[in-house]
Amino acid sequence: LSAGLLRQATYTTTRLGIYSVLLERFGGADGTPPPFLAKAAMGMTAGAAGAFVGTPAEVALIRMTADGRLPPGERRGYHNVFDALLRMAREEGVLTLWRGCIPTMARAVVVNAAQLASYSQSKQFLLDSGHFRDDILCHFCASMISGLVTTAASMPVDIVKTRIQNMRTIDGKPEYRNGLDVLLKVVRYEGFFSLWKGFTPYYARLGPHTVLTFIFLEQMNKWYQRLFLSA
Repeated sequence: LSAGLLRQATYTTTRLGIYSVLLERFGGADGTPPPFLAKAAMGMTAGAAGAFVGTPAEVALIRMTADGRLPPGERRGYHNVFDALLRMAREEGVLTLWRGCIPTMARAVVVNAAQLASYSQSKQFLLDSGHFRDDILCHFCASMISGLVTTAASMPVDIVKTRIQNMRTIDGKPEYRNGLDVLLKVVRYEGFFSLWKGFTPYYARLGPHTVLTFIFLEQMNKWYQRLFLSA
């Protein structure tokens, strides 16, 4: 839990903050949103920056989650996320905190291009349909669509990221050489559609997370505009 909270406090705040700034800066002077491809590019940029900031907490989260499945003699036994970060830096070097940073950033680029851009586009489509107002119902529907798109797009890169961050060294050699090696081995030994294994529980987690993220974000933006920008 501590690692999950720290990850949200670093990765999520960074990506949403950068995306909001870019969306506002590159939108039209009359408030019209930028085109979809521009939104996707902004999502990629925000995701990559957020992933770099949040990778240490991500590595700690992956290890702490997997610890219970390891044999007792191989468990790391981290007490909390700060103990995990300190021990990783002390025992394995500071750069270990950014192990898997490249696939993590690649995942974040895919996730945020899908999640942020699809949410903005879905919201715009719903509002333009004339059947929705800019309220919680609209935010809920747009974020559910966004969660579905994000799940389909992100699962393969999520598998790569997780396996690299949790891999062990066997006979002096790492289990995987790079992200492509992970994908090839998964497809070869487990089948192509195993890249989307667990789609339903993944969406059951990501869907509500996406809904709550965007509903809270929209409400906080409204309160910020009402209390500070309109003053």
